[in-house]
Amino acid sequence: MEKRDIAGLLEKEGPLTGAELVERTRMEVFSLWIACKCSPSVHFETIGTRFLRLDRAVHGYARLSPSIRREFLTYTLVGLKSQAEVLTRKAESLRDDIRRISGAKLDLARASVASALDSLPGKDDFLSKICFIIAGDITYEMSHLVPRPEKSTGELVRGSDLDIIVVADNDLPAEEVRQIDRAIYRKKHYLLVHPDYREEIDYILKNLDRVKEQLLFDTFESMVACKILNEGKYLHGSQGLFQAIKTLVAEHGIPERLREMELQAIASREQAEARLLELGGELSEAEALHLFYTKEEGEEIY
Repeated sequence: MEKRDIAGLLEKEGPLTGAELVERTRMEVFSLWIACKCSPSVHFETIGTRFLRLDRAVHGYARLSPSIRREFLTYTLVGLKSQAEVLTRKAESLRDDIRRISGAKLDLARASVASALDSLPGKDDFLSKICFIIAGDITYEMSHLVPRPEKSTGELVRGSDLDIIVVADNDLPAEEVRQIDRAIYRKKHYLLVHPDYREEIDYILKNLDRVKEQLLFDTFESMVACKILNEGKYLHGSQGLFQAIKTLVAEHGIPERLREMELQAIASREQAEARLLELGGELSEAEALHLFYTKEEGEEIY
């Protein structure tokens, strides 16, 4: 499809998301992105927040999320410059939808953790020695519902997962830690297989000593752990322990180190977009994958 055909489609149907435009035109995603960017009559309205994500395959590990591809498909409205007013209204509606999705996922994460622990003996005692931290897309109000395969089963789940970090005080007995782990795992399985949910909890349970080790920021895994703790928000359990963790993160200079990586990621995104426009449709498969797609960070949380 030529640029004038894309403009004609937008004139007829009004502003569309990148995903809707792909469906209408049946073009490859990156070719469509390039065609729209190069058309003087086409305007992008991108909503949401770009944030740091870590990827082993990238020099320096720093990428921006959403990827160019995901941002275009899910978080971008494409319209004509003459449709500015309609484009703004639709962008606000899309922004509200994504905030609503993020809020609903946050509520589900909080309710799931609370219900998982309700049946455990001594719950009121151990809740003062453990905290639950929510991280990932939810914390940036960037959650989506685009179906994707869950890593272990291949079953489709509803978009962004629920990244939960569970940190136990060092003196919480090992048997209680195991009980908590089993309870969360049962809830994870329930949400994954129940047809009314199809949601994925991605969680890890560790003690405060392990957090202190990871704050050394000396391996890829520890960098991911630090990024998650830095962006994470309180979900459940001990607020005192949560604040102690945030204090440790600040004392180790983690926000400043991550900001340096974010600036690197911003520069890399600008270079990637410029490279795509420079090469147009003459991209090799390897280069297209490198520039236009991104891996999830290590496929794990640490």
